[in-house]
Amino acid sequence: MPQRSTSRDFIREFLSYIQVEKGLSANTLQNYERDIRRLQTWAADKRKAIERLERPDLREWIASMSREGLAPSSIARAVSAARSFFRFLMLDRHVLRDPTEDIHTPQKSSHLPKFLTEEQMERLLRTPDIKKDVGVRDRAMLELMYAAGLRVSELCGLKVGDVDLDGAIVTCHGKGSKQRRIPIGKSAVHWLQRYIAVRDRLGSNNPILFVNRGRPLTRQLAWSIIKTHAANAQVPDISPHTLRHSFGTHLMQHGADSRSVQALLGHSDISTTEIYTHITDLHMRKAYDRFHPRARVRSPRVSKG
Repeated sequence: MPQRSTSRDFIREFLSYIQVEKGLSANTLQNYERDIRRLQTWAADKRKAIERLERPDLREWIASMSREGLAPSSIARAVSAARSFFRFLMLDRHVLRDPTEDIHTPQKSSHLPKFLTEEQMERLLRTPDIKKDVGVRDRAMLELMYAAGLRVSELCGLKVGDVDLDGAIVTCHGKGSKQRRIPIGKSAVHWLQRYIAVRDRLGSNNPILFVNRGRPLTRQLAWSIIKTHAANAQVPDISPHTLRHSFGTHLMQHGADSRSVQALLGHSDISTTEIYTHITDLHMRKAYDRFHPRARVRSPRVSKG
């Protein structure tokens, strides 16, 4: 009988997951680990495993941090880390309910996610060496992530049967086992057709769509592939999630409404999608200030007397 994972195992798995899924910096990962370890220590003092904490426990934990004099922004960051941790545990059903639901903390200032320009995205897509089978695979992978706004975990979980090339639809299994059907464009369809034609030569009869040496592509390997091609394309340091942000941002910049983008991305809350509105507004403001002939013309001074 397999030995049950410990809290420490869960934390290590969580940190590995968010590094790949979100492409976080080393400093941000350290903050996540510090906050989750803080919660683990508090739980141990209460003689509880961290994964067994419930909503009243977390409210008590928040109150204890407040009594210690932590700044509201530090408390908000710690709770955000805990929320991400428990959502991760729910993915593999280590917990059945999210104890962080309906727990509110002071809001941090909003952070605009990183995205690529359309020109940078085009450079990235053209980087894989399509004379090689793995290059065709990588091109199809990049095209699909950008065409459908997939999370890297969603990409790695796709099966061959999830892709309907005739209908140009991909069926994606997202967070919390939620399923969504996403239309994809001609370019993604073309490269998926080319990849599927060479896929058997990569040594797989696996039902998973993207493979490496006959095995399903892992999140870590997908992250590494994207980083390698990004470096070769000379685009800024990116993560798989950057492609998802680019998908949402470019749709909004070309006039898509936020409700449609919400459905395509699988966001449960429209406020999550509206961050792309803020990005688009900022992009338009910069373009206006740079190119409009009257954007920086100062009003003439009125002489006195």
